Amino acid sequence: MNFSGVELTELGRFISSLIMNGDSSLLENMVKTRTGFRPFAALTSDVRKRILRMVAEAGSGHLGASLSVVDIIATLYFMKMRHDPSNPEWPERDRLILSKGHAAPGLYAILAEAGYFSVEALSSLRTLGGILPGHPDANTPGIDASTGSLGQGLSIAVGMALAAKMDGAGYKVYAILGDGELNEGQIWEAALTAAHHRLDNIIAIVDRNGYQLTGKTEEVKSLGNLADKWRAFGWEAIDVDGHDLMKILDALDRCDMTVGKPSVIIAKTTKGKGVSFMEGNDFSRKTPDARELQRALRELT
Repeated sequence: MNFSGVELTELGRFISSLIMNGDSSLLENMVKTRTGFRPFAALTSDVRKRILRMVAEAGSGHLGASLSVVDIIATLYFMKMRHDPSNPEWPERDRLILSKGHAAPGLYAILAEAGYFSVEALSSLRTLGGILPGHPDANTPGIDASTGSLGQGLSIAVGMALAAKMDGAGYKVYAILGDGELNEGQIWEAALTAAHHRLDNIIAIVDRNGYQLTGKTEEVKSLGNLADKWRAFGWEAIDVDGHDLMKILDALDRCDMTVGKPSVIIAKTTKGKGVSFMEGNDFSRKTPDARELQRALRELT
């Protein structure tokens, strides 16, 4: 069984070859993708390019929210989660719920890179009869739950985590939330439920990019100190740079060591990360024209 797409013996051989060639400094940043081992930074750069092309070709989509969450989802699929692209329904797999479902292009691009479906399928984004709708659908290979109605994803994740406890299963459940989504009362109902049941097999990750559809989160409805809020609801809370691979991994490891309560990672990110003129809220729902697309792709080269 492949864990995160990597067989330990193959990884061992790869590590040995790097050490023999004097390239041990690269070890922490190499991941195995559908096309072989690649530097993590090169992987996430290509994922961002695919997101840009997908949304531009579809003529609609949420670029900013998709670009901000790339490093988080890529870290989970290529460095952390137990999963098997050849067997998407593997019962022992870790689950990921993209509660901020409008960031689906980011998840789709990573699933394709992991091998759940072909890269060519990405061109079917938001097309009638295609396998990649505008928001995640459980009929798509690799998608664990249909999401997009904000506020519901954490409840789904809590249900899965509770089921795992009841069944004695060892999988973990990861839920990625938007910071604007935290305005939804259902999020905090689910947070209370997870703490009440001591669900230490659930990890929520807040994509704290500072924006929601109508503006900055602190201007629309201030969230204040999020870590303190989650702690008040009985969660272990960790602040982290959401674009730093090693810091994300360290936070995830700390969550693994937390016993008897759920964990949340508040990941500080940049909306539109990777493309200078798309950072912020201007491309929240805007589609790049041909000139803007080429300019953005050049920045990611």
